[in-house]
Amino acid sequence: MMQQTRSKWAELYLILVFIFLYLPIFYLVWYSFNAGDTMNSFTGFSLRHFSELFSDTRLVIILLNTFLLAFLSVFSDTRLVIILLNTFLLAFLSALIATVIGTFGALFIYYLRKRRHRNTLLSLNNILIVSPDVTIGASFLILFITLGSIFSGFSLGFWTVLLAHVSFSIPIVVLMILPKLQEMNDSMITAGYDLGANNRQILKDIILPYLSPGIIAGYFMAFTYSLDDFAVTFFVTGNGFTTLSVEIYSRARRGVSLEINALSTLVFLFALVLVVGYYYISKDNQPRSKKKKRGLLR
Repeated sequence: MMQQTRSKWAELYLILVFIFLYLPIFYLVWYSFNAGDTMNSFTGFSLRHFSELFSDTRLVIILLNTFLLAFLSVFSDTRLVIILLNTFLLAFLSALIATVIGTFGALFIYYLRKRRHRNTLLSLNNILIVSPDVTIGASFLILFITLGSIFSGFSLGFWTVLLAHVSFSIPIVVLMILPKLQEMNDSMITAGYDLGANNRQILKDIILPYLSPGIIAGYFMAFTYSLDDFAVTFFVTGNGFTTLSVEIYSRARRGVSLEINALSTLVFLFALVLVVGYYYISKDNQPRSKKKKRGLLR
């Protein structure tokens, strides 16, 4: 009886948490279809702000290049579309680089012989996760300014933002992959060596396939963190390069336009597609790993 009561309270708490998290998003999406120009009142359903969004920014053209290549000619070349492209390009690249580095970093940490060294590296890895974004952004800014004073051609821009995003994404990837390494049965590796496999074959045919769910999860987490980061990007951006979060902040200071609501709706739908895709990828990977385990046990 007590367990059922606790379960009901836990479900109610979970429902309230999801309402708290998603209600502002749905509120924003609802007003992106408002016929009026403000969020003070809903005057009628309209797609006017989406139309203004597509005709007001060049970045929308490249956003649609990702999904609807056949309709590229419909949209004009505008600044906000370039910013949206910059944001997604930055997120894809930083997540990809961080996933590669984080995967091999997790392997390096896991296979360290001395536990003291392993714990030290894990502590250093966790510093960027627990540190405030403002502190991280200011630290990178000081570093890049120092490098700019040493190397004359070095300046703030796309590459500095990319380096910063890769740096704070790597610890996330490491933490997503380490649990999978700890779950992995080392007898699989031993069996591979007994069958004559070399280190490259062990890595390619045993370790990486087993870690694929953690690697995919790490990539999506790094992509999400890069996509919505503001504080670090605000410190290290420059030379005309900006991302969606920084642009929205700059425009919000002059008054929120409902074009931002329309753009945010599209980004939210894109993120929703990524989550659904990750769910089905994970669903497909899990039975395969279980089948491999059962085959090895046999």
